[in-house]
Amino acid sequence: MFAGLPELGISNGEDLKETLTNCTEPLKAIDQFQTENGILLPTLQSALPFLDLHGTPRLEFHQSVFDELRDKLMERVATIAEGKDEERYGKLEELLEKSFPLVKMPSIQPVVMQVLKHLPKVPEKKLKLVMADKELYKVCAVEVKRQIWQDNQALFGDEVSPLLKQYIVEKEAALFSSDLSILHNFFSPSPKARRQGEVVLKLTQMIGKNVKLYDMVLQFLRTLFLRTRNVHYCTLRAELLMSLHDLDISEICSVDPCHKFTWCLDACIREKFVDAKRARELQGFLDGVKKGQEQVLGDLSMILCDPFACNTLVLSTVRNLQELLSQDALPRDSPDLMLLLRMLSLGQGAWDMIDSQVFKEPRLVCIHFLFPLELEVVTRFLPAMLSVVVDDYTFTVEQKLPSEEKTSLTYPTALPDAFNKYLQENRVACEIGLYYTLHIAKQRNKNALQRLLPALVETHNEMAFGDIFLHLLTGHLTLLSDEFGTEEFCSAVFDGFLLASFSSKENVHRHTLRLLLHLHHKVLPSCVETLLKTLEPPKQSSDQVKELYTQLTEKLEAQKKSPAQPDEAPSLDLGLHPVTVPTTASTPTTPL
Repeated sequence: MFAGLPELGISNGEDLKETLTNCTEPLKAIDQFQTENGILLPTLQSALPFLDLHGTPRLEFHQSVFDELRDKLMERVATIAEGKDEERYGKLEELLEKSFPLVKMPSIQPVVMQVLKHLPKVPEKKLKLVMADKELYKVCAVEVKRQIWQDNQALFGDEVSPLLKQYIVEKEAALFSSDLSILHNFFSPSPKARRQGEVVLKLTQMIGKNVKLYDMVLQFLRTLFLRTRNVHYCTLRAELLMSLHDLDISEICSVDPCHKFTWCLDACIREKFVDAKRARELQGFLDGVKKGQEQVLGDLSMILCDPFACNTLVLSTVRNLQELLSQDALPRDSPDLMLLLRMLSLGQGAWDMIDSQVFKEPRLVCIHFLFPLELEVVTRFLPAMLSVVVDDYTFTVEQKLPSEEKTSLTYPTALPDAFNKYLQENRVACEIGLYYTLHIAKQRNKNALQRLLPALVETHNEMAFGDIFLHLLTGHLTLLSDEFGTEEFCSAVFDGFLLASFSSKENVHRHTLRLLLHLHHKVLPSCVETLLKTLEPPKQSSDQVKELYTQLTEKLEAQKKSPAQPDEAPSLDLGLHPVTVPTTASTPTTPL
């Protein structure tokens, strides 16, 4: 406990023990020891007997003096470090040399740690001693740990790894939330609110202003993204940069070439829309990538692969298509749409680009603009998707006509071949198609949804069975809760889509159970019975699936005893404003 005192010429317990062992008059020896090692203040000696008269132990007195002096010393260390004296760090190093031998003494340790904390460059020998001692390493300030970490990537990785795992667990938990709602979903929190998460704040503190540590974290994120294909690492990459931006850490923001692009995109994510002004800024950043600096495209693609960025880009694409439809304009004539598709393509290709280390945008195709773009999405897929829209509106208008003017028009069930083809073969087209499906569900358009769902069974890389889309779809389906009372709609949602892969994909099983937990009282009873048998978890299922199934069976039992009251439809603020389309022979007459 008192290790290090002899090195400073101060007696400790062993010295007292030796003195008492060898002396002939113990009381005198003790008195002498107290005089030599007590507070060397002559006027104090005559005052100490007064404390004895008040029954105050000498230990209590000395401890209170010690604590006061220690606090004053620590304040003085902070004052010296914050001052402008050119010799301030020399003074602190001198104090460190004197105090470091006592670093294991609990009462002195805070002083040593305070000195270490305020030294911008701790002597390497001291750093190694701290790093080698688990207890010292644990209690030292993050400012000291940064100096240790920057030259010990493996140790830093050990510190960061649990945080990265925690981050992924939190994101996945949000996607499987028991709360199904269109208004409060995975994408509801603002960027600033997300950056207040525990993991982002801890990583920001660990990095501080250290560019080397920041680069290490980015490398960890790239490696994990490559290893797992988990897009939440892309979200963390953007959130970390913007968290440092919020704290005005210019030492890092000024050297990250993605800073201004991410800052602009962050503003778009906040608004859930890319307006014309910000679109021009984003295009300027992409066009400004110079020859020899193409590697920055890897980081830009990772930032665009962030699901929050992708969500904003696709919502903006759908809104842009609405406006084009109202103006009788072609998709390829819209510079804003071309930029949105360009960024979607770059984001969707992030994994391939980082994996191959080939830093160039996808195929170069010119459509009035000199930048990379996948031509088929614009000339084949989007027209096919808009034809689906026209079919829907034609049928809607037909139903509103007086009976004598109606024809025998039936709602189409098949989709254009080009729509199905690119849904299966093209990442960008598939993403747009999935969000169009959500858009249809948002409008409570049962006919169009029943037409689209079967096509989603086969999509590019099975994107329709990803957690993010299923999370959003289950939330959107709550708007059509009353439709689950019909066999036709239940068949389209469950048999036609969800049950097509639930047995081989546990995540689909979980999302299906989440949906039923929320809407079981609305679903056709005969359908519920069938689903209950079909969705019974096999033995090898995870605890989460078994728990959801148990909750569902318990709710159904409770429902039999006490029938549920009908729910009120939620009010909506959907963020996508309807655009009125001029009535002509070739265009629809209701909002997309």
